[in-house]
Amino acid sequence: MAKTMHTPSVVLLTGGAGFIGCNLVRYLLKKDPSLRVVNVDALTYAGSLANLQGVEEDYGQRYRFVHANICDEQAMDALFEEERFDTVVHLAAESHVDRSIDGPRAFLQTNIMGTYVLLQTATAHWKGRKKVRFHHVSTDEVYGSLASTGYFTEETPYDPSGPYSASKACSDHLVNAWHRTYGLPTTVSNCSNNYGPYQFPEKLIPLMISNALQGRHLPVYGDGKNVRDWLFVQNHCEALDVIMRRGKTGRMYNVGGSNEWANIDLVNLLCDTMQELVPLDSGHYRDLIKFISDRPGHDRRYAIDATRIRKELGWTPKHTFEAGLRETIQWYLANSHWLDEIRKERYRGDRLGLIS
Repeated sequence: MAKTMHTPSVVLLTGGAGFIGCNLVRYLLKKDPSLRVVNVDALTYAGSLANLQGVEEDYGQRYRFVHANICDEQAMDALFEEERFDTVVHLAAESHVDRSIDGPRAFLQTNIMGTYVLLQTATAHWKGRKKVRFHHVSTDEVYGSLASTGYFTEETPYDPSGPYSASKACSDHLVNAWHRTYGLPTTVSNCSNNYGPYQFPEKLIPLMISNALQGRHLPVYGDGKNVRDWLFVQNHCEALDVIMRRGKTGRMYNVGGSNEWANIDLVNLLCDTMQELVPLDSGHYRDLIKFISDRPGHDRRYAIDATRIRKELGWTPKHTFEAGLRETIQWYLANSHWLDEIRKERYRGDRLGLIS
């Protein structure tokens, strides 16, 4: 299949103060010295300017931060008018499954209506322009749950299990509909579980690291045998850059790490790695593991077939899970002040998503 070459010049990156976004901001600016990145973020609980420390100093006029909500139609219209974007990379989303169980409204508002506003704004401002691209970043959770065998492909029917995945499934459908109906040049990527530096400690890996450093229990849902395919965030950034530049418009790409791990095996590996890097005076981090009641609607297994992006665009993940996990743990150890600020001000590690 022939590749569609796109050369970005001015990129609107939504959600760039969050985990994947702040890593992508740094990746794009470092890789392409001709690129300008405008980062739009509402700075909700998981987005923070602390995640972007040093970016303005390092990249000067090539980087701009705008504090705005993607659901604000007037703000988005004014920004498109001012910056004349040729590329949108849409990452902004509410993304924590447990929080979506507690409060689904915010997920529908941001993930569905926010995507709608961006699509409408891009369509209006890009009339008559050909060298433009709208890339939407989604999740493998839209596909639902797998049995012990098989993989998600781009043809797998959508079967979301919870409010978060349902809202992302809807946003994917909107993006594809705007391509088919209005001719908007779009691409969509559905990624597996990301991990790495700057991930908010409500997610499994940073929560385990944070709790272990505090001597708190390491909570594992159910029997611990739910399986996820893990993708190091740096590998994901590389994939997003490749899709943005060379992906075929109207095409969907699954992005996976080919690193399937049962949750309990992952936590055991994390404990062993931490015991090596920061050993406890007595006992082992594994002693902190505690099995707790399962999450409502907890999908059993996710696994990505990344054949399309590998064959069509030449992307493959470079990190094994063991290497990526070690690098991630070392980052959190070296940036304990970052974790301390979050624990003090925004999230103490309490469980969310319980249905009374």
